Amino acid sequence: VFRGELEGCYLYSRHSNPSVNAFGKKIAAMEGMEAGFGVASGMSAIASSVLQIMDGPGHIVCSNTVYGGTWALFNNVLPKFGIEVSFVDPKDLTAWEQAISKKNTKILFTETLSNPLLAVADLKSLGEMSKKHGLKFVVDNTFTPMIISPAEFGADVVVYSCTKYISGSSDLIGGAIISSQDFINQLIDVNTGIAMLHGPVMDPRVAYELYSRLDHLGVRMKAHSQSAEKLAKKIVEANIEGVVYPGLETHPQFDLMKSQIHQEYGYGGMMTLDMGDLRKALDLAKKLQEVKFGLFAVSLGFTRTLMSCPAASTSSEIPEEEQKKMGLKTGLIRLSIGLCGDDDVMIDRFINSYREVIKS
Repeated sequence: VFRGELEGCYLYSRHSNPSVNAFGKKIAAMEGMEAGFGVASGMSAIASSVLQIMDGPGHIVCSNTVYGGTWALFNNVLPKFGIEVSFVDPKDLTAWEQAISKKNTKILFTETLSNPLLAVADLKSLGEMSKKHGLKFVVDNTFTPMIISPAEFGADVVVYSCTKYISGSSDLIGGAIISSQDFINQLIDVNTGIAMLHGPVMDPRVAYELYSRLDHLGVRMKAHSQSAEKLAKKIVEANIEGVVYPGLETHPQFDLMKSQIHQEYGYGGMMTLDMGDLRKALDLAKKLQEVKFGLFAVSLGFTRTLMSCPAASTSSEIPEEEQKKMGLKTGLIRLSIGLCGDDDVMIDRFINSYREVIKS
């Protein structure tokens, strides 16, 4: 059993658990990949995958617009293990190519849709680049489950924070790693497996909940996309500037996004709005909470709309000068649009609140 030769036999839950294994198989089927493994959080999914692939010193090329926790892990922690990371503009394929070292680069890492700037990764080109150089292509698909399948574009490993859309209720924490059966076996190897020996495995009760919620994930993602797209278009019609949504033709990578999505699930529930400065961004978020448009909270993927100011919260680990390089402005609000965000009353509340804050 401990050598992985007897499937369906269980001795120790950190190594394998029937509920966690069932969740892994189900999410792997969703991604069109061989196997999956549940872990304790999205960050543990990233850290475990990267450390297992690197297996010692080496080099990673990573998008520079990733989530603040990912940036801090790559910039502040991995160098302690002899792992160097080069951050590049996710839209600049030449920069990706030039950053690859022929000697020790092992991973290309990107988010499908970047957190929080909503830059779209060219998955096909990056997948081809990784194969050309013999690298592993790791993709964080947290913002776009069901909407985009990174494996179709060459991803070797797909990671999720299941705390977000896959949970859908902001009531539990979990992560997932989806890849080949061989890689999942490596992660839980009793002698060398990072997930096995570092121990960030998923609680079986969480696995049960997530297994059940995957059944209606597709329905929920369609609803999030519908709500967000309607709100984004109404905001534009109201002559409000600074909105970014990948389903708007004004998004600089709209055509790329359209070419990568499963059309029936839409463009996702994430959008941003630049208020110009942090004070106005905070004022708008607070005002929108007062009028019951949504909640001023840093998570995403909840049934209700959640609003945050990334420069001062989820991206605060990134130094100010680096935020400026990647184009993250202090006045940016990130909106995770809820299932009923397309309600006309809600849209009016948003537009009226925006106008009040701008005048103040």
